[in-house]
Amino acid sequence: MESILLIGGGGHCKSVIDVIEQEGRFNIVGIVDQPELMGTRVLDYTVIANDEDLPRLIQQYKYACITVGQIKTPYLRIELFNILKKIGFILPSLVSPRAYMSKNASIGDGSVVMHDALINAGARIGRNCIINTKALIEHDSIVADNCHVSTGAIINGGVSVGGGSFIGSHAITKQGISIEANSFIKAGSLVK
Repeated sequence: MESILLIGGGGHCKSVIDVIEQEGRFNIVGIVDQPELMGTRVLDYTVIANDEDLPRLIQQYKYACITVGQIKTPYLRIELFNILKKIGFILPSLVSPRAYMSKNASIGDGSVVMHDALINAGARIGRNCIINTKALIEHDSIVADNCHVSTGAIINGGVSVGGGSFIGSHAITKQGISIEANSFIKAGSLVK
């Protein structure tokens, strides 16, 4: 089993820990967070380093996962993704064993599909995305890089979601539409 570092120790980290533990591909060696949080714990894992330690940590570990959430803006996740890639970390995609992902769908580096999400045939998920619990990405939809599709959101067939977008909990899109890059769709919205 390969070792993996988690980058960010907030609430989203807890959810990703659960996915990693259930998926069973990686052994979590610790969390990278702010210097003042060194030695604190998130569930069963310790904050072992901060961002300045990343160039040293690549000597020991080759896998990392961004466990910082994305609500107001994708910029911190984008910055971390670029830093980790530049240093040389591999950012694997993670898919909960409780999610369904069609063999005819694709997912980019560093993206995570949470419990009970459903990604249908022909759907494409970009890099560094969060497809949150019980989200539905219907057939032939495209979710570009650095997006967060929140809990229970429904992206209907043939929708294109522009990069850096946030789709709020239980938002629903009409089929075949395009959502501009960096859009913020409020929870419960109907997007026509």
